Amino acid sequence: MVGQSPSLSFEVFPPNPAVGNEKIFQTLKEMQDLAPHFISVTASNNKFNIEETTVRLADYIHNDLSIPTIAHLPAVYLTKDMVSSILQALDRVDVHKILALRGDIIPDVAPKNDFRYATDLIEFIRQEAPHFELIGACYPEGHPDSPNQISDIQYLKKKVDAGCSSLITQLFFDNERFYDFQDKCVLAGIDVPIYAGIMPIINRNQALRLLKTCENIHLPRKFRAILNKYENDAASLRAAGLAYAIDQIVDLVTQDTDGVHLYTMNNVETAHHIHQATKDLFHKSIT
Repeated sequence: MVGQSPSLSFEVFPPNPAVGNEKIFQTLKEMQDLAPHFISVTASNNKFNIEETTVRLADYIHNDLSIPTIAHLPAVYLTKDMVSSILQALDRVDVHKILALRGDIIPDVAPKNDFRYATDLIEFIRQEAPHFELIGACYPEGHPDSPNQISDIQYLKKKVDAGCSSLITQLFFDNERFYDFQDKCVLAGIDVPIYAGIMPIINRNQALRLLKTCENIHLPRKFRAILNKYENDAASLRAAGLAYAIDQIVDLVTQDTDGVHLYTMNNVETAHHIHQATKDLFHKSIT
């Protein structure tokens, strides 16, 4: 998907359809000036209609803003017919890159039976619509549902062998964990580009949500110190959180990471700040 230079890309999420797209469209227009290598658009699992949310936003990014676009597709609550319909909708707007996901299991909501794993979705799309490029998700510190990291890496190899051209990681805050994961991927014969997922923590609610929902992610002492010291100091927490993310990115690029995927949380100020601080580290590559 990209050449040898590291890439900087963004993730955004569609708003609740009841809210409308005006605000996110304005945010994306401002992100356009940053010339990201691509923007990925998340999809809500079993909550909103993917064609009305993710596909519509991907259409705007790809066709109105001329930015390469990846549409997330979590399939555990979708049938084959539903996925076929989404593929057709993406075809109509000329978006042909998909982040193929199982998606989170929602308590008390029974999954469908067509796609138990992301590999099932990858194999289905490969057969149904082979012109789509497929990207996989990966977890440097192991998927929460995996018994151990060895099993997780073995399953990741199956995803790549099934047809993933690149991988995007879950967020992490300890670069050494990421480098260790990279080494394990090499040993397993996984040789596709791996884009490092970085999320700047800029407010208290975001930090509390992180601590509650990401139990499998190691928080280094330096990062915990930031959360503890500036928990009730909004301006300092934002400044320290951005500085920590920039430090991670500089280290990743100097270690020849394929690219950085910034979880923007739809915050254009965050994207601008990170871009301004790191723009000379990244070079536009051929998509």
